[in-house]
Amino acid sequence: MDYLDQGRRVLDLEIGELKRLRDRLDENFSRAVEALKRVVDGRGKIVVVGVGKSGHIGDKIAATLTSTGSPAVVLDSMNALHGDLGIVSDGDAVLALSASGETDELVNLLPALLRFNITLIAITGQMDSTLARAAHVTLDASVTQEACPLNLAPTSSTTVTLALGDAVAMVLLEARGFSKADFAKFHPGGSLGRALLLTVELVMRPRDQIALVTPETNVADVLQAMSRARAGAAVIVNSDGTLYGIFTHGDFARHFQADPRLGPKPVGDFATRKPLTIRGNALAVEVLQAFERSRVDDLIVVDDSSRPIGLVDTQDLTRLKLI
Repeated sequence: MDYLDQGRRVLDLEIGELKRLRDRLDENFSRAVEALKRVVDGRGKIVVVGVGKSGHIGDKIAATLTSTGSPAVVLDSMNALHGDLGIVSDGDAVLALSASGETDELVNLLPALLRFNITLIAITGQMDSTLARAAHVTLDASVTQEACPLNLAPTSSTTVTLALGDAVAMVLLEARGFSKADFAKFHPGGSLGRALLLTVELVMRPRDQIALVTPETNVADVLQAMSRARAGAAVIVNSDGTLYGIFTHGDFARHFQADPRLGPKPVGDFATRKPLTIRGNALAVEVLQAFERSRVDDLIVVDDSSRPIGLVDTQDLTRLKLI
């Protein structure tokens, strides 16, 4: 058996089913998003219910919804008829997942759910199933073939259901105007939360801790200033304090190969004149994006008058656990 070929076959089958899902999205998808938006805007919640593998996918969909500002809870279908229905309230939306739409536990639960004033949204692979007929909105998660070589284990069907749940959650996020700042409120821990909450001023090296020189300073003295500051770059300023440029260890290495006697020469002759800059009130996440786009190791922080007030080094981001 060629394991690589078999692995690619699985991925190709699932990719094919995802393409089919994309092509058949219709007004029901828009209706589902609009219904969920009304519920969340009205201070209601999304109750996600599923059985077996659909239940596992439901856990992830609920987590994604909650983390992006749409409160969601998981209803255990096995215990729902024994008291757990207490988590459902009038005004909620119920997102019910079932590949067949005929799962006994879920079908038996439907009459009790529909006694509440809820919006029932079904994600199922059978559009003529009991679940689909009972739902106010039904999303088609059908597949032509599971990726399982026996066509038995839920694989393509769970991938399609998960992707459809992601699509609903992400479009709902945009429809509700959920911002990076909102995201940060729900993710205060970890590097992403810190990057979205912290401003550049809180992560930069302040002016008194960077190597600050003038264009006339010779290269040898600049290197000593960089060593004292334990920095890989020196910030060069004009006589009026505005930014002239930057000189890095990388710049020194490149110019030294061409001119080993550059030590006594003014650093202004070798500086990068238009270095990357950022404002102090920007978010730390913008620093991460700038580093990723530009492939540099140092970012100069300037005020409104283009005067350097600090420096961000990639090593600082590692120390602060931002990367």
